[in-house]
Amino acid sequence: MVVLAWLHRWSGDDSLIYTRAVRQILAGNGPVLTAGERVETSTGTLWQWLVAGLTLLSGADPLTVAVYLGLPCTAAAMVFALRGAARLHPGGGWLLPFGAMVPLCVEAFWDYGTSGLETSLVFAWIAASWWLLVTCARMQSARRHLTACVVIGLGPLVRPDMALVSAVLGAALWWVIRPGARAVASGAAAGLALPVAFEVFRAGYYGLLVPMPAVAKEAGQPMWERGWAYLLDFVGPYWLWVPLFLVIVTAVTLWRPGRPVDQGMVVVVAAPVVAGLASWTYVVRVGGDFMHARMLLPGLFLMLLPVFVLPARRTTTVATLALLCWGVPCAATLQAPVRGANTDYIVYNQRLSYMHHTGQAHPVDQAAHAGRIRVLTRHLRAAQASGQRSLVLEYVYGKKYATLPLRKDLPGSVALSAVSLGHAGVVAPLDGRLVDIMGIGHPFGGHIRPYWFGKAGHEKALDPAWAVADLTPPGTAVPPAIGAQKVTAARHALTCPAMADLVASTRAPLTAARFWHNLTGAWARGSVRFDNDPRRAERELCV
Repeated sequence: MVVLAWLHRWSGDDSLIYTRAVRQILAGNGPVLTAGERVETSTGTLWQWLVAGLTLLSGADPLTVAVYLGLPCTAAAMVFALRGAARLHPGGGWLLPFGAMVPLCVEAFWDYGTSGLETSLVFAWIAASWWLLVTCARMQSARRHLTACVVIGLGPLVRPDMALVSAVLGAALWWVIRPGARAVASGAAAGLALPVAFEVFRAGYYGLLVPMPAVAKEAGQPMWERGWAYLLDFVGPYWLWVPLFLVIVTAVTLWRPGRPVDQGMVVVVAAPVVAGLASWTYVVRVGGDFMHARMLLPGLFLMLLPVFVLPARRTTTVATLALLCWGVPCAATLQAPVRGANTDYIVYNQRLSYMHHTGQAHPVDQAAHAGRIRVLTRHLRAAQASGQRSLVLEYVYGKKYATLPLRKDLPGSVALSAVSLGHAGVVAPLDGRLVDIMGIGHPFGGHIRPYWFGKAGHEKALDPAWAVADLTPPGTAVPPAIGAQKVTAARHALTCPAMADLVASTRAPLTAARFWHNLTGAWARGSVRFDNDPRRAERELCV
């Protein structure tokens, strides 16, 4: 698996969002994209800090660190998954790699064995949690139980949607151990300590209860039709209905009614399946993702864990050979296209996309990506060479740009407003200001109402008039396409209470009073929404 992940090593724009935050951490500016602007863009909190720590120790390009960190995480995931499944069959004898063949044969697993994203850490955490759950069912040890509580409790820090998995595995652990009241209290304290402590920090530091991408992508809004299309985009190219059918049939065949059953082990076996189904249901409900397979891989991995290996018997040998008949052609010939077949919803095979964008088979460092947005970079460098503090604004994607004066009271040498946030973060200096049009790295851009649903995570695109109003001095002349009236309305809207609070929660100096105000207002702040058109937003916000 590690070899396959190595052969498919790559990174993309979202990986660069992580590494921009890592560079800011190492520069002493905190876990942010823009110095002096507290917006949380890294959904994988543990991943961000692991990459930061290893970059500090190695001095290497943080993107390269993030890509290659995926390899040991992938290796750990496979080892823990195999050991956990093997512990279900303690009698000795040969074991067959039944479920383990699926990630070995599905190219999407290889792609996200690296990628610079947190997915490989998600695999490692899932497998380690599973192994600890099985171990606790086989071994009564207070220390092991507490370790399991801590590891399983890390789910929300691995990725917020993994809180679902933590809840299911945590409930299974409780059932297996059946602890007394004191042990329940100590286990809950151990499992919740880090997530709760970070949640308090998040609310006070960033002013929200969730990372900004969850707000920008409307992670609580149901979009079942798009989510179903995303699921089909994953299942179809690899004929995944074949291994799923074989897994179900094999599991039913192995079940022997009337035989004495260890209820604890039934719970252990059922827990990852329930967690995987819950993960898939959540992903489908919220409309999936624009990256092919990425958000569905953890759920499939979970559902495979109980059958990752099976004892060698006639039934399991036949099932394994049948799975091999699917797996060999799948690994050799089946690949998702650059863009999914569904014309209503956009899903990309990101590795193939960035091979094309960068012209490299393995784009694994920042230099590989820096040349992608040459026109935008040229405007940025011209603004820097002028010696004037400027806002470089991409107001028609890839086509039209404007360079405008930057407000004197704002810190930063230059501000860059662009669609491709990760790539903009590579070319913009660390003391420069990033203006994320898509909202995930913007103080208030993520709070506009979604208006286009064809591509997950891209439902919003901030009207350029907002950036002009927010970052330039009054009276600044703007291109007609932006609209002076909209800029005037946006300037007024930014002074109204709800909008002013959003801005202050991220830009005001972080005093104790500001931390407390952010903390206590985080719930209400997360629900603020307004129209993307500044004229309508002004009427909504300024009443």
